[in-house]
Amino acid sequence: MADLRQIRTALLSVYHKDDELNELIDLLAKDGVKLLSTGGTKKYIDSLGYECGAVEDLTGYPSILGGRVKTLHPQVMGGILARRENESDQKESKAYSIPEIDLVVVDLYPFQDTVDSGASEQDIIEKIDIGGISLIRAAAKNFNDVAIVAARNLYGDMVNMIKENGGAKTTLDQRKWLARQAFGVSSKYDSQIFNYFDAVEPTGLRLVEDGAKHLRYGENPHQQGTFFGEFNKMFSQLHGKEISYNNLVDIDAAVQLIAEFDGEQPTFAILKHNNACGCATRPMLREAWEAALAGDPVSAFGGVLVTNRKIEADSAVEINKIFFEVIIAPDYSDDAMAILTQKKNRIILKQLAALPNKPKVRTILNGALVQDPDNATETEADMDCVTTTKVDPAKVADLIFANKLVKHSKSNAIVLAKDCQLVGSGVGQTSRVDALRHAIEKANEFKFDLNGAVMASDAFFPFADCVEIAHKAGITSVIQPGGSVRDNDSINYCNENGIAMVMTGRRHFRH
Repeated sequence: MADLRQIRTALLSVYHKDDELNELIDLLAKDGVKLLSTGGTKKYIDSLGYECGAVEDLTGYPSILGGRVKTLHPQVMGGILARRENESDQKESKAYSIPEIDLVVVDLYPFQDTVDSGASEQDIIEKIDIGGISLIRAAAKNFNDVAIVAARNLYGDMVNMIKENGGAKTTLDQRKWLARQAFGVSSKYDSQIFNYFDAVEPTGLRLVEDGAKHLRYGENPHQQGTFFGEFNKMFSQLHGKEISYNNLVDIDAAVQLIAEFDGEQPTFAILKHNNACGCATRPMLREAWEAALAGDPVSAFGGVLVTNRKIEADSAVEINKIFFEVIIAPDYSDDAMAILTQKKNRIILKQLAALPNKPKVRTILNGALVQDPDNATETEADMDCVTTTKVDPAKVADLIFANKLVKHSKSNAIVLAKDCQLVGSGVGQTSRVDALRHAIEKANEFKFDLNGAVMASDAFFPFADCVEIAHKAGITSVIQPGGSVRDNDSINYCNENGIAMVMTGRRHFRH
């Protein structure tokens, strides 16, 4: 390749040292590349048995100010930024004895990891890398002549380039690609630092997500779609076709819902268009699946399935009887996998980690909305019984169950539940009355007896009409946030008709 540039001198300053770094150092040394480094990185290279020059010997200055200043010197920066084909640059470099540096390998101090660890402010501030970020920007700016490896995850890419090029050489395209990665590293790093300082009273929004995955299309085939994030940190895809935009949206809704049942009895949920169309908790997972499916076997077709338990063969046999897009579980037995993989396109995901507790961001108009995640989950202690009829202790579990589901349903939302089984829901309606009527209609369609069932609402009842309709359908217990100026209308109706109603004081709108 005509545009190959030989690497003669490499400067390394890294935080993480691993096998891929060892291989990179080995390849550089074997090709006669002069190695330069500072502090811990130099000691590490020395320990591997390779000759490595000290940056302080080049600059004439030791590492000072507690290690804050090591590489910020014209002998270093000039060697990186000097343009090889610029006559003036070359003249000045020669006048000041500035050696050319052809490769820079940097791995920045782990700022975000230090923040996440709960470290003190002093420790966090010391993890703001100054020299490293300057080296990255300088080398990336001069990509025409210099190659920059700006992060630990790029060690392997540089190793592959050297092997492909038959020695310590890089092409212009490779250097430009490395520069793009480098500016991605630096922009993310600066955003993390800004977000740390801006956390108390935010003045700006800095979002940086790596790992762009280009999807087949967006919500519809005429729309382009891309996912930015580290999907593989949360899931292992064990089987199936490429995951789509709509799959990802449903997967997100599914894992948010099942997180409500973490550590509880076996629970299975079936979601369609981000809403649960079936959900049940039972002593055995197969029973939970069968009860969840019974909630709405029609809507379950082509849905997303999620559970909080390892799937064994007995459950897999039953699950295998329907068509679905995605299934998510903490694990699968070998026998279960043999059954579920019979359909080649099914997406089978093993959930590796919980959703990160990050702010929710939504683009809107010419900006974005940001809010905390809705982490509130009501328990019995949050239930304030406002009626003369007290809640039957046997119904408490149903009220909590229904309230979890309505929290994860599109507003306006009503959920009807009985024996910890979703028996009817109305979601995304323009009125709460419409949501309730739809929920009752669904329950009747699938032959559920609503006598003794419970009702959950995501927001208050502005009038008594909902409790009246629910009562006539057989509902005996209600959970809602309260807060209407006409709460007493609903309370009075319940008192007159023997209905127990609790208020939580917390709304769960989901727009």
